[in-house]
Amino acid sequence: MSGLKIVRLANFVTPASGGLRTALHELGSGYLAAGHEPVLIVPGERESHADTSQGRVITLPGPVLPGTGGYRVLGARRRLREVLEDIGPDRLEVSDRTTLRWTGEWARRHRIPSVMVSHETADGVLRTWGVPGVAAGRAADRLNLRTAWAYSRIVCTTEWAEREFLRIGARNVVRAPLGVDLRRCTPERYDAELRSRYARTGEVLLVLGSRLSVEKRPGAALDALAALRERGVQAVLVVAGDGPLRAGLVRRARAERLPALFLGHVGDRAAMADLQAAADICLAPGPAETFGLSALEALACGTPVVASASSALGEVIGDAGIAARDNATAFADAIQALLARPEGARRAAARARAELFSWENAVAAFLAAHDVPVDVAMLNRVPSQSQQVHHPEGEAR
Repeated sequence: MSGLKIVRLANFVTPASGGLRTALHELGSGYLAAGHEPVLIVPGERESHADTSQGRVITLPGPVLPGTGGYRVLGARRRLREVLEDIGPDRLEVSDRTTLRWTGEWARRHRIPSVMVSHETADGVLRTWGVPGVAAGRAADRLNLRTAWAYSRIVCTTEWAEREFLRIGARNVVRAPLGVDLRRCTPERYDAELRSRYARTGEVLLVLGSRLSVEKRPGAALDALAALRERGVQAVLVVAGDGPLRAGLVRRARAERLPALFLGHVGDRAAMADLQAAADICLAPGPAETFGLSALEALACGTPVVASASSALGEVIGDAGIAARDNATAFADAIQALLARPEGARRAAARARAELFSWENAVAAFLAAHDVPVDVAMLNRVPSQSQQVHHPEGEAR
């Protein structure tokens, strides 16, 4: 089976988006390379259509969600339904389990096989927004039951993400890990001169690459920095990311005289890889992460990761990092434990772990979820995102 029209829907995608935007681009590029016709539909300020290196991208007007730092949603159901019926998809792939769940029911009525990609756990997100654990779990189970019914398949990127669906007895769950660009993200990017811009000799350089929003818990990076400084560790923190919490984090760092530098969103992917390669440790404190692309990119650059033990990242980083409990003491302990390892060994272990993941294998796994066979060897001959010609005017906004 070849030449399928795979329509992908996604909310919460902006120029400052991180992992989701990367995953959408890499998967779309892979589908295109495998001979299919990917079409991505995302919300934006106005309607537009563009042919890009990840296939056709359609932007439909969508309202901004207050307090999210610019995230939009595909809120006009009638217009989205019209576009879907006009395209006539052979497959539907949805990267939003909340406001777009109705599209699974639409696909079922039109006998179109559909896939929902679980980019975060429902109970994890609810807990980060303050819903008590038991209530969050019950609400998540109700949501997941409806989701599992609405879609032909549920794709989870890790075993950790899969558990909340297995808990409710869902039988249409498949696992498909994401990947990393091993050609762009490499330890050879390490630059002593770049590192010296952020950290003096003898200082420990910590890097947080994350959207600065409540579910990512970026304040935990400042907590860890403060704990290390109290122990006499001369650590500094560089934050690459933007979001609604940025202003408050900057105020806190200034008030507590913490050596934290906020770069804002780093849109240049090569520059971000350079920063990750220069770091001693990268931090991933988000407790609801189901995969963690930024952490995997850090590993590919040869930098170990300290991640939240409440997330799936322990499964992803393996022994190339440490999954720590969600408190400043545990994060500081984990950072010091990694620093105690010989630098060459810890950097080699990080790279070796990242090499277990590739976008070619991810594309093949996602196409398998659509019941489409693909030759991974053929995908290995396709240029990576960093080697392709980009069409920024058509990227997901």
